[in-house]
Amino acid sequence: MSVALSRKMILPLIAVLILSLFVSACGGRSQATLVSGKINIVASFYPLYDFARNIGGEHVNVINLVPAGVEPHDWSPKSRDMKNLTRAELFVYLGAGFEGWVEDTLKSMPKDSKTVVVEASKGIGLLPATEQHDHDHEEKGKKDSHESEYDPHVWLSPVNAKQIALNIKEALIKADSAHQADFEANYKKYAEQLDQLDNKYKTELAKTPKKEIVVTHQSFGYLAKQYGLTQKPIMGLSPDAEPTSKDMKDILQFIKSNQIKYVFFEELVSDKLAKTLAKDAGVETLVLSPVEGLTEEQAKLGANYISVMDNNLNNLIKALQ
Repeated sequence: MSVALSRKMILPLIAVLILSLFVSACGGRSQATLVSGKINIVASFYPLYDFARNIGGEHVNVINLVPAGVEPHDWSPKSRDMKNLTRAELFVYLGAGFEGWVEDTLKSMPKDSKTVVVEASKGIGLLPATEQHDHDHEEKGKKDSHESEYDPHVWLSPVNAKQIALNIKEALIKADSAHQADFEANYKKYAEQLDQLDNKYKTELAKTPKKEIVVTHQSFGYLAKQYGLTQKPIMGLSPDAEPTSKDMKDILQFIKSNQIKYVFFEELVSDKLAKTLAKDAGVETLVLSPVEGLTEEQAKLGANYISVMDNNLNNLIKALQ
């Protein structure tokens, strides 16, 4: 075989290998690494990653700790995550009791770590968890394994999302004052998009004849409060807080009393309970995402916080007729 011929065969193979690596990286499967010459931000889960990316723009490298397709409630960092976290310029976490692993992680960080820690929910009025109902836990006598004094799902209100984005912007300016003008401009642009989202929710949900929704887990408290809705969750604040048979009877009664046509489920946890309940009630199911993460398919298609929230609004409008 001639050298020219073997080269002809090898070059397409190399091209295929490069392309496959690129595709896997786009799918969120790549090993997240720190980048020199940029502000490295480690975000505890998807919405914070998306906000930081929008505000930081070209000056930042953002690592989302929780991979696409993984539900973040029971996720905890591995040694590679810890390495990134302790070497990054910023570590952005939500707070409000959402990340059960953060307290121990911060305590175990090396004394010489220069990572600036940002609690992104600072300045947001939190809803007490006790205002919501409490499920028994599969006869274990335990409360929700992700029990918190407050409902942590603050980002599902676009108004709160704007405050989170502001907190990230201010932390970025402190970390890299040379690019303050860019961060301010990026924040202004993104805040306007969040204002538009808020106005759309306000206008469209004000028109719907119904205001009651049945959801998989109790994550829509802030959204419901913001837009005058009532959520009836199948599970508690954590998606693994199992309902009792009494809970299920109550929900079936709620569906009947309010003439509900759809039970909402979310893509990162099992839809089994939602589908069982919908079947028992003779209604259909629809997606309502708590935007805790993207599915691998959404990640490949370039979905983001705003596009997922837009899709949520369309499904809410459909369900509330």
